Amino acid sequence: MRYHIIESLKEKYPVIWLTKFAGVHRSSYYKWIHTKSMKNMRLESEKRLKKVIQSIHVRHKEYGYPRMKIALQEEGYFINHKKVYRLMSELNIQSIIRKKRRFFKGNYSNVFPNVLNREFKDRQQNEALVTDITYLRFQEGFRYLSVVQDIYNNEVVSWKISKRNDNELVLDTIEMLAQKRDVRGTILHSDQGFQYTSHAYNKRLLGLGIIGSHSRKGNCHDNACIESFFSHFKSEMLYLNHFKTEADLIQAIEEYIYFYNYKRFQKRLNHRAPIEYRISMAA
Repeated sequence: MRYHIIESLKEKYPVIWLTKFAGVHRSSYYKWIHTKSMKNMRLESEKRLKKVIQSIHVRHKEYGYPRMKIALQEEGYFINHKKVYRLMSELNIQSIIRKKRRFFKGNYSNVFPNVLNREFKDRQQNEALVTDITYLRFQEGFRYLSVVQDIYNNEVVSWKISKRNDNELVLDTIEMLAQKRDVRGTILHSDQGFQYTSHAYNKRLLGLGIIGSHSRKGNCHDNACIESFFSHFKSEMLYLNHFKTEADLIQAIEEYIYFYNYKRFQKRLNHRAPIEYRISMAA
């Protein structure tokens, strides 16, 4: 209180008189001034930082504080995760929480052996790919999305969307894959869905020189990589938007997959996006 009085009167009277009259040391008063100045600077700095956090959050509502910290570093703000967490809490910003998928055990039964065998780490580029289909609902109906992903860097290599969940959807996705990469000797892992155990699928894999691999029946853990991608895809894009037409949905899928491949940094990839990681490792 005395420091505030001195502060209000210092333009009229010498500080040395005011501190003496108030019974405080001048050094203590100047220390208070310095502390107050530093606090104001910190508050102003945090105010600017909050604006940056809000700007990033508008673009990436899926970011929690660990990924927000990395995004801030890319903007030139190097602060620890505790401060990022505190500022996001003060702004009432929370990331989208992905629902954990429930898994169940099943009997071991497959067409191809489980060549991948959950060995997701330490793979080379194009050595092992995973594929699956997911269901997408929008205002005018629903569609099926088929994706092939490289577990080396989690890159989405090919994808197709269709009105029907059938062999044609899966085969079209593989054809797109074969146009982009030399797949001879590559492992392609999937679950035991009817498309992936069909004669047409097996014949096409054989023709392309692809090594087929199947999860154990009813065991989603064996294809955890692609399950994880679909989980992120839905929580970070699909559930945050309302799509009226198929064209709107397709455009959003294209934009998200581009973002995922080129912009979405991942901890496993040394905080790099899939394609950035692939390029850096090839350099």
